[in-house]
Amino acid sequence: MEKTLKTKAAFPWKEFIKSLAVIAIPVALQNLLTTTASMVDTMMIAPLGETAVGAVGLCAQFSSLMFSSYWGFIGGGMLFFAQYWGAQDHDGIDRAYGVMLTCIMTMAIIGMCAAVAAPEFIMRVYTDKTSIQEIGVKYLRIVGFAYPLQILASGMSALLRSTERVRIPLYASIASVLTNLGLNWVLIYGRFGLPAMGVRGAALATTIAGAVNVLVIYIMSRIQGFPYLFHLRKHFRWTKAFLKEFIKRCFPIICNEAFIGIGIMVINMVLGRQSEEAIAAVAVFRTLEGLVIGFFMGFSSAASVLVGKCVGAGELDTAYERAKRLIWLCAGCIFVLCLLILAVHKPLLTAMSLSGESLKIGSGLLMIYCVAAVIRMCNWTQNDTYRAAGDAAYGTILEITFMYAMLIPCVCVAGLVLKLPFLVIFACCYIDEPIRFVMMQWHMYTGKWVKPVTPQGLQALPAFLQKRWKGFVRKAK
Repeated sequence: MEKTLKTKAAFPWKEFIKSLAVIAIPVALQNLLTTTASMVDTMMIAPLGETAVGAVGLCAQFSSLMFSSYWGFIGGGMLFFAQYWGAQDHDGIDRAYGVMLTCIMTMAIIGMCAAVAAPEFIMRVYTDKTSIQEIGVKYLRIVGFAYPLQILASGMSALLRSTERVRIPLYASIASVLTNLGLNWVLIYGRFGLPAMGVRGAALATTIAGAVNVLVIYIMSRIQGFPYLFHLRKHFRWTKAFLKEFIKRCFPIICNEAFIGIGIMVINMVLGRQSEEAIAAVAVFRTLEGLVIGFFMGFSSAASVLVGKCVGAGELDTAYERAKRLIWLCAGCIFVLCLLILAVHKPLLTAMSLSGESLKIGSGLLMIYCVAAVIRMCNWTQNDTYRAAGDAAYGTILEITFMYAMLIPCVCVAGLVLKLPFLVIFACCYIDEPIRFVMMQWHMYTGKWVKPVTPQGLQALPAFLQKRWKGFVRKAK
């Protein structure tokens, strides 16, 4: 017992918090900045009416599906980036970035073509309201050109964060957000003699802001001498063995994002067939939800780097101790953030065009979400930790299984068959989170999620697993 207490007391909290803050704060600020810009976008579109707000919100759900299609490759890339960074394998980073870049840009072009060429079909999938479909089509035809730019920026940002260059994506986001806000004001309402473009102006502003984001990342990376983005020849020097290993590690993440993306689309189809007030409330809610997710992304990136780097360097015990503490720090911070959002939610919802019935629904959505968000973000943080350490399968299997066996049936039956009140339908979206949290915690303490890809990590693995198994058995007794 004394030995165990000494081990816990010896954990370097000060160094850990400092390392966490250096990575998490800039990433959280970047994402919160982007979410704040989305809130302002919604407020600027609000004078066009609840229908316009709902239409743009449903278009954002298609963007989220796009996110799911490429994020599997980015998640896999970050696994390799972090571990190779810990092992200082520069060629490995270059090769991993090249494979990731090829995959995500392929998905970006597919998404752009779908949005530009078939926006009517996309809107019919998400809602049966004709008035919302017409506005969404105008928005998608233009914003589709932003997808390749946004996805390229996401890939570059993932590489920069994994190699502890977190300020460059932050500064690029600041430039992009300011550009978007300024152009929104000009293009939506027709300032400086330009025609008022409405939602098309918002889409054009988003596209131009995406280009600014990419340019700032490239320029700042060149100025600061960050090498990996510019090794174009090395990016495509793949060996068959490396490509096989990359796909093998990424495959569970790709499956997770693809199946989860489809599942979320089905859920959004159910939500999109409720009343127009409910659709507008969900659109505004998704923007505020982004505040929580944006803050969480700081912990996600910190987990990937702080844990993945240690695994790659062969410091497996340190990775394990860091992972355990990241979960509870995430829970505490998300809880405080949710309380803050609840404290000011009514003025925010009112400023974003909600009133009457839609305001009541929006308030209910936030109250339900703030209860579920703490557990949900802990599950996501644990899953990102496992992925960074090399285990992309466990969290994937759990999430997909529960979504298709529990969530989707419950939401469809509640919304389309029983036609229950909208807030009950929405609450069904989170019923699996407590169960998965218990199972994810069990997996954490076994240590089986540590699966290195570097020689240093593989060499240290047998002793680590033996130690963790003995400790797990003692706890179980």
